Amino acid sequence: MEALIRFPIFIAVSLCVFSAILWHVLRKRERQVSRHQVFYIGLIVVVGGMLFAKHGQNAGWPWWIYYTIPMLLTVLLPPLYFKMNRRETPLYLALSFLSAPVIHVVFSFFIGWSDYMPFMDIPAFWELG
Repeated sequence: MEALIRFPIFIAVSLCVFSAILWHVLRKRERQVSRHQVFYIGLIVVVGGMLFAKHGQNAGWPWWIYYTIPMLLTVLLPPLYFKMNRRETPLYLALSFLSAPVIHVVFSFFIGWSDYMPFMDIPAFWELG
């Protein structure tokens, strides 16, 4: 039952972080992007990607399928959709690649939920010492 509660929380936090990254990267544009655009791209990339990965993992697919396809979606869709320039694209890619491990470390270390990225073993702070 606890896993059923965790996954939607992981999705919600990831969607918030992803949206914040997009807002940060695109903030200096002369013509601002709409909240709706960020939200819909977030739904596709984050919610769609996480549901696909969870389904692939539960179905026993090879990890390179259920991790690679959401990763490609993350890497390709926002830069192409928002027509990111040479300044925006590397910043977006760096922040998007850093976000998942940071979210995992926070959940693992402070809450003890290590199933966001189960292959990265991060102990909870109360397990240290």
